[in-house]
This record gives sequence, structure tokens and C-alpha cells, in this order.
Amino acid sequence: MRHETTVITTASGKTNISTEVAVSSTEQEQGLMFRTSIGDNDGMLFVYAKPQAIQMWMRNTYIPLDMVFIQPDGTVSRIETGAEPLSERIIPSGPAAKAVLELKAGTALRLGLKPGDHIESPAINAAP
Repeated sequence: MRHETTVITTASGKTNISTEVAVSSTEQEQGLMFRTSIGDNDGMLFVYAKPQAIQMWMRNTYIPLDMVFIQPDGTVSRIETGAEPLSERIIPSGPAAKAVLELKAGTALRLGLKPGDHIESPAINAAP
């Protein structure tokens, strides 16, 4: 899995996130499953070839997460905060999204992240 720096821009300023990028279906199926921790400024970015209705879940994921759904231009369209570990509840993107950024639960609140804010990512920009 490749790594990049993803930049989150909110009203409070910019925050760099050290991000693992999941592009292949194998990487996306594995996601953050079976991990027991994630750093305060770490995340995993799921990037899709085209905008689509995305459905996430927390199967075999031991740590609570915030899920940030992202439009092709980097705009945040929806945030699911505090997704429950090990839950199989479907978490929908709402509008079609190009990517999902998973962060340690509480990160969205700590950064003041909200819909309309912006995510800069080489992986989102490079994906067809």
C-alpha cells in the first residue's frame, strides 16, 4: 500500500495527515481491519475510479473511526463520526463520492472538519 500526505483544510487552517492509500479492491476490502490503534494524524484513504454511492462498514475493525466522504474536487460531502468498532451497520456516502478518508474517532471534531471543507490528496487528483 502506498503512502502520501493528505491535507485537510478547515476554517481553523491546514492539517497534514499521514495517509495509507487503498486503491485496489484487495486493499479496500482489508482497510483498517484487525488494527488496534491509529495515530492522531494518521488515516487511510479509499479512492475509487469514479464518483459512486459508497457503502462502508466496520467489520473486523477494532478502533472507532471518523469517515469523511469526499467529492472529486476534494470537497467534503459528509462525515460519519465515531463509527462503532466491529459493527456491520452500513455507512452510506449519501451523494456519490470519489473517496473516503478514515481517521481516528474524534479527529473531525478536533479539527473542526465539516461538510464543505477541503481535502487535498495526490491520489484523488491522480485517479481517473
